[in-house]
Amino acid sequence: MSRTWVGVPGTPGTVGPVRPATGVRPDDARRHNRAALLRRLHVDGACTRATLATELGLNRSTIKAVVDGLAETGVVTEAVPVRRTGAGRPSLMVLPDPAAAVVLSVDVRVDRVAMAVVGLGGQILGRHSWNLHRDTRLPGEVITHVAESAALLGDELALVPQAAGVSVPGVVRRDDGRVHEAPNLGWRDVDLGARLASVLKIPVQVANDAELGALAEYVRGVARDVTDLVWVSADYGVGGGIVSGGRPLRGTAGYVGEIGHMSVRPGGRDCYCGNRGCWETEVGEPALCRALGLPEDAPRGVVVAELRSLQTAAVPGPLDEFTEWLATGLVTVVNMMAPELVVLGDLFTALPPSVVDRVRGVVHARSLVSRAVGGTRIETSPLGRDAKLVGAAELAFEPVLAAV
Repeated sequence: MSRTWVGVPGTPGTVGPVRPATGVRPDDARRHNRAALLRRLHVDGACTRATLATELGLNRSTIKAVVDGLAETGVVTEAVPVRRTGAGRPSLMVLPDPAAAVVLSVDVRVDRVAMAVVGLGGQILGRHSWNLHRDTRLPGEVITHVAESAALLGDELALVPQAAGVSVPGVVRRDDGRVHEAPNLGWRDVDLGARLASVLKIPVQVANDAELGALAEYVRGVARDVTDLVWVSADYGVGGGIVSGGRPLRGTAGYVGEIGHMSVRPGGRDCYCGNRGCWETEVGEPALCRALGLPEDAPRGVVVAELRSLQTAAVPGPLDEFTEWLATGLVTVVNMMAPELVVLGDLFTALPPSVVDRVRGVVHARSLVSRAVGGTRIETSPLGRDAKLVGAAELAFEPVLAAV
């Protein structure tokens, strides 16, 4: 089954192919079939006409009409399969052209911004990144640099993105891309979506970084086979993205996923949110640096190198308490959300396997829900630092695939 985050226009929040209601007009049905076929090719790659007919529940004449229309406009090409099975005329392979529809993906982090031009099928066609410092972290500076870099990438590739998706480590209003608060960036009440759309001259969607991490894993990562998952990321802070029953859990106005601000340690460190003993004060990047004996502001490369030096060891002594707090928070997350899968992203992907194994064991032992479902899976993200970039691209592709 091919997957999409919001389905077709008018059905927000759905995941997977959305079938038209009965009584739709022929033009609407054609548009729906075209969008469904493109989503299948975009997410799962090239396949034969016969496979498309089977998976989309359409007859072969309808598939032929849709594919022929897309081929005429250069969106797809067709070829005879290299490997043939059975007798008779082989069903043609349908291949999406990455350059036929492209989007701009932007991942704003505390210390850097990563950008990519992504083509149909999820192929990264070009990328650029730069470091952020205190004086270059202002919203206006970031917006200006994004616009300039987007123009350079577009010229270099001779491609014009049709939409943009932006990941931000903060509380984002999904309707209009307004960043209510991004504390680690020092941003508050920034109309990021409107301002970027004004300078880029294309539609822009903005979302919380953890939500987009969950989207990336659900569409292209380790969570492709599940409908209930929690994506937990550690950068400077800790955030969570949630998919429940195949739908993104967004809460009021899209404000959800601040699991880093659960209280896990009574009397713990003060947190900028006004609370004490928040989960991110115990397992965020500064906490990990402390556990490793590094300065809290140690460069990310130094932190990762230190973790890699511990990859083959049993749970290292310096990480023993860190491991306990990570497991403690995940027990609460699993008991609250009952996910089939928890995906550890960002800096957590560099943790030694022994730490992840210990955390997995503690969650299975202490979580009532995990025991009830036979053990919640806990895996590290295979997408690494690109997860939010991938998620932002998929966010941007939602309206583009319906309009190609």
